[in-house]
Amino acid sequence: MSKFSLILKNCHLVNEDSIEEVDIGIKSDRIEKIASQITSESDEVIDLDGKYVAPGIIDDQVHFRDPGLTEKGDIRSESLAAVHSGITSTFDMPNVSPNTTTIDLLNDRNLLGAKKSWTNYSYYFGATETNLEEIKKLNPKETCGLKVFMGTSTGTLLVEDDFALEQIFQFCPVTIVTHCEDNETIKINSDKVNTQHETLDASFHPIIRNDVCCYKSSSKVINLAKKHSSDLHVLHLTTEKEIELFENIDLKNKKITCEVCVHHLWFDESDYKKQGNFIVCNPAIKKVSDRDALRKALKEGFIDYVATDHAPHSFEDKKLPYGQAPAGIPLIEHSFHMMIELHKQGFYSLEEVISYMSHKVADRFSIQDRGYVREGYKADLMMFDLDKKTTVKNETEKTKCGWTPFDGKTFNSSILGTIINGKPIVVDGELIADISSAEKILFNR
Repeated sequence: MSKFSLILKNCHLVNEDSIEEVDIGIKSDRIEKIASQITSESDEVIDLDGKYVAPGIIDDQVHFRDPGLTEKGDIRSESLAAVHSGITSTFDMPNVSPNTTTIDLLNDRNLLGAKKSWTNYSYYFGATETNLEEIKKLNPKETCGLKVFMGTSTGTLLVEDDFALEQIFQFCPVTIVTHCEDNETIKINSDKVNTQHETLDASFHPIIRNDVCCYKSSSKVINLAKKHSSDLHVLHLTTEKEIELFENIDLKNKKITCEVCVHHLWFDESDYKKQGNFIVCNPAIKKVSDRDALRKALKEGFIDYVATDHAPHSFEDKKLPYGQAPAGIPLIEHSFHMMIELHKQGFYSLEEVISYMSHKVADRFSIQDRGYVREGYKADLMMFDLDKKTTVKNETEKTKCGWTPFDGKTFNSSILGTIINGKPIVVDGELIADISSAEKILFNR
């Protein structure tokens, strides 16, 4: 056997519902061999000394703000933060400037990704009420999905016309992903609280964007998907009420799925008192009963996996009065830390955390040759230490916005590094690569 380009020695491999002590041999961009011991020659060896290795995290919901909103973040800055955090692949949202609503603009974003991204990349296409013919042209092997905003959130994308929605659900050739909030309910709730209160703060956010607002919208898209046998994925579930809309059957048998974001598993409405606008996001963080129900539903399989909805805004903008401050939280640097805390608190096994953050995302989107540590698969790996603590500070954040709701918090784990397409990018927390090895993500569908 010819020599390897890289061998990872003495790994605790977390993969496919097991933890094993192995060596991993990589040749070029793929995993060549997984064995209890590999003694072959290699151009490079990294000794993990019993630390953990897992498939790289796949985050299917990020806002890297590029093009047009790059004062908040850009593809290079945010993907660089991601690779320091165990994330090797990202799906980026279309509400940039201009919105990604034509094939030409989608092609332009893929070119930006090729030039700037440190993570393997795919870009969602944005639905409008008038771009159905462009939607029909989407290639399911090269485009992760179609984003449909059912309620206003960030930017100008919104589809409210019922006929347009029917056409989208009938003819879309890729997975439809939805932001589900009902605008009419938001307006009614907003008018009510503004009438009753002279000034509002962040604590009113889950009252304005309440569980009824989410349930009404989620119910609508699920009914549409059932009517047209559409491939539907509901983003960032936030309420106990919505869980009943989904099934806990095997993922491979589902056409309608959903996810939860890490902040909705972590925070509840009591945190607005301390965090204020810094945890304002859409859909809103809600009651502790909602948070606890989401944690349980993920464990039981009603919710399929975990994402971040990483959404950087400037610190100055978030300090504006509620109502003027934008919604969104930068979370990409600490999603794994948060899930490991929940693991250590007894909510999830380590194997489940890896499944929620990698395996199941790959399965849901039929990602080609990624999401598992398997011989013949792309060598996308994360390395981590469950015993080394990480103390978070705003000034050391790598996202362009330079702040986090976890300023001053110590997490009980650390991310050691990432390997992307066989190339070490971050090792022992330090960027060692001078150029990216990222690729456009492809799909088996």
